Amino acid sequence: MPTFIETRLPEIKTALPGPKTRELLEKDEKYISPSYTRSYPLMARRGYGAMIEDVDGNTFLDFNAGVAVAALGHAHEEIAEVISRQAREFTHISGTDYYYPHQTALAEKLCEITPGDFPKKVHYGNSGAEAMEAALKMVIYATGRNKFIAFRGSFHGRTFGTLSLTSSRAAQRRGFGPQALDVTHVPYANPIRFPLSLREGESTGRRVARYIEETIFKTTVPAEDCAAIIVEPVQGEGGYVVPPLDFLPELRRICDRHGIVLIADEVQSGMGRTGRFWAVDHFGVVPDIICMAKAIGGGLPLGVTLARSDLMTWHVGAHASTFGGNPVAIAAALKTIEILENGVMANAASVGAHLLDRLREVKERYDCIIDVRGLGLMIGVEIAKDSESQEAWSELRDRLVVDLFHRGLVVQGAGESSIRFSPPLIIDREQADFAVDLFEEVLRDALK
Repeated sequence: MPTFIETRLPEIKTALPGPKTRELLEKDEKYISPSYTRSYPLMARRGYGAMIEDVDGNTFLDFNAGVAVAALGHAHEEIAEVISRQAREFTHISGTDYYYPHQTALAEKLCEITPGDFPKKVHYGNSGAEAMEAALKMVIYATGRNKFIAFRGSFHGRTFGTLSLTSSRAAQRRGFGPQALDVTHVPYANPIRFPLSLREGESTGRRVARYIEETIFKTTVPAEDCAAIIVEPVQGEGGYVVPPLDFLPELRRICDRHGIVLIADEVQSGMGRTGRFWAVDHFGVVPDIICMAKAIGGGLPLGVTLARSDLMTWHVGAHASTFGGNPVAIAAALKTIEILENGVMANAASVGAHLLDRLREVKERYDCIIDVRGLGLMIGVEIAKDSESQEAWSELRDRLVVDLFHRGLVVQGAGESSIRFSPPLIIDREQADFAVDLFEEVLRDALK
């Protein structure tokens, strides 16, 4: 039986990093790739619920959830049980070469809970990047077109194909030569930092649509050559940016008019994180393809590309994955969906609204917080040097992330100067209030 972490709030017992952590960090530096991005030395030993314990016995409140993967928290008993049960039956046979009912069961369920009253099909991979790769290959094959439109600040993966779409940080592209795909990036409908001039009364969503139609289609990407527009309904690595309500409908209108495929990257925003199964549900839009990963596998690697059946028409052998649709990961996914439907998603909506309100109260007291935005438990806090210039203050943001870690709260940065709050969807109000109170305490100390 697992030994559960009894505390529900942080307990820091040693200086950070602790002695065991320091010893392991030396080995990590010797053996692990230097390309990983670690903001602080959290050396995890175990977790339970929203808590993480490090190798030195310090416990932390996790408001990152393994980058939105651990939607149900750590070591969820029901998830652990279905993983164990399936592992005792069989762990792998490769669904690309053989049949087993698990793949069909999850595909049927996903077709039920995704928007769109039309026939759908599912392709399995192991990650968000793989889900996106499948979508890109699929639309090139189905449409005969090979140009794409994506958005500045986007993150869709680091493989050569998905790296062509990704534009959140220069470091992700530096040193890798020309991009593999023909992708044109346009501004995301960011209500705070938006580079295009607006007409009177015009929203950023409508302005992006006008820019695509009046500039991009007339210069670099003829509409008849555009295979797909790829969008995060709520931008993730770009800063947890929530666009205006007309943004996604405008993209849908453009795609319908020109026969372009609309791909929604729900890798980070999906699976209940915004208080609904999919972030697109908040905008009333039905994508042609939805890409999923992160939380869907219940902590195990699983990527899913779900598309209209008339788009998934490629020939036998065109695309596959040896490990994609692993039966153990699928068992965890089916149980995750069941638990989300039985109250956890509603908890994300209610506690998320409370957390958002509390953070907005903090914003009113500090000029350096220029925006607090979010849906459900996908919340971003934007840090700037002052509210008038809105100049990004990444140095303060980075200091806050590290200082919060030293006091027991695990968060990450996003975008130029945002802090993301993406805890497990099972947190309660006490934990939300603790996180807000600690955030304000750390911010106040940093500004002294």
